[in-house]
Amino acid sequence: MTDAATMLDIAVDEARQGLAEGGIPIGAALFGPDGTVLGRGHNRRVQDDDPSTHAETAAFRNAGRRRHYRDTTMVTTLSPCWYCSGLVRQFAIGHVIIGESTTFHGGHDWLTAHGVQITILDDQRCIALMRDFIATRPDLWFEDIGE
Repeated sequence: MTDAATMLDIAVDEARQGLAEGGIPIGAALFGPDGTVLGRGHNRRVQDDDPSTHAETAAFRNAGRRRHYRDTTMVTTLSPCWYCSGLVRQFAIGHVIIGESTTFHGGHDWLTAHGVQITILDDQRCIALMRDFIATRPDLWFEDIGE
């Protein structure tokens, strides 16, 4: 099994790619039970002019179909918003690893209350990415999940 820090590295790479494209620096990846990357992605709502393309949804879509998702792990650089938390619940993803919840406290408490295992890493790279982004692009941040 791949460790949480190594899995988070992939999500951080995705977040940095999104930022380099002019988007919001949130990245995610979905992993199988053996630590294999099933899908990865980053927030593309700015690049695609599509408000539904969050990092977790992009990673989920890129993973393709499975019979079930109970044994998968979603890794995300930022606490998942209600939209992405709903995706986790809808498809019964068993574990979510969160890079940080300092800049945004999403729906992870609700997920815990519904039996999803949550791991928060308080990763300084993730915190710095979002703090810097919020400071330089508050218009984009508050357009969607920052309010």
